[in-house]
Amino acid sequence: MAAAAFWGFVGGSSLLIGALVGLYARASYRAIAVAMAFGAGVLISSVAFELMDEAYRVGGFDAASIGLLVGAVVFFAADVAVTRRGGGDRKRSQGPREGASAMAIAVGALMDGVPESAAIGISLIEGEAVSLVVVIAVFLSNVPEALSSAAGMKRIGHSKAYVLILWGSVTLASTVAALLGYLFLAGAPENLVGAIQAFAAGAILTMLASTMMPEAYEEGGAVVGVVTSVGFLLAFVLSRLA
Repeated sequence: MAAAAFWGFVGGSSLLIGALVGLYARASYRAIAVAMAFGAGVLISSVAFELMDEAYRVGGFDAASIGLLVGAVVFFAADVAVTRRGGGDRKRSQGPREGASAMAIAVGALMDGVPESAAIGISLIEGEAVSLVVVIAVFLSNVPEALSSAAGMKRIGHSKAYVLILWGSVTLASTVAALLGYLFLAGAPENLVGAIQAFAAGAILTMLASTMMPEAYEEGGAVVGVVTSVGFLLAFVLSRLA
C-alpha cells in the first residue's frame, strides 16, 4: 500500500513541477507543443509495451480487448461531458477559449491524470515490483501536460495560487488513484486485473488522441510527429532494458 501511494505520488508530482514551469518560465507555444508531443510518444509506448502487453499476459485477448474498448468509450463520454461544460481546451497553452469553465478544466485535468496513476498501482499487484517504465512514462508525460495547461490558465487571468492548488489537488488525486488501483485489485482474478489494465490503456490512448496530440500539432506543426516518435523510442528502450 505504501509503495503504491509513493510511486503514485512520484508519477503525479511532475504535474506540479510542470505547473510551476508553466507559471514561472517563459516558454514559447512551440516549445510547449514539442514537450507535449514528446510526452505523448512516451505514453503511447508505455501503453503498448507495458499496459496492453501485461493485460494480455494475465487476462488474454478477451479481457484485454474488452477492457481497452470500455476504457476508450468511458473516457470519450466523460471528455464529451467536460467539453460541453467548457473544459475542452484544458491543455491549450494559449489558454481556454472565451466562456471556458474553470471547474470543467479542473475536472478534465483530474480525469486525464487518474488512469495513468491507477496503472502504477495496478503494476504492484501480486507483490511484484512497480513498473519503473510506467512511472517514468507517467512522470515524463505529466510535465508538458501540466505545463501547457498552467501556462494557458495564467494567460487568461487565473491566479498563480488557483493554478497551484488545482495541480496540487490533481497530484494528490493521482496518489490516491495509484493506491486504490492496488487495493481494489490485489487478489482479484487475473481476467479482471487484465481488463482493468487494458481499461487504463484505452482511457490513456483516447485522452492522447482527443486532447494532447491535437493541441501539440496545433501549436507545434508537423515537427511534433518526429518528436512523438523520439518519445516513443525512449520509452521502448527503457522497457527493454528494465
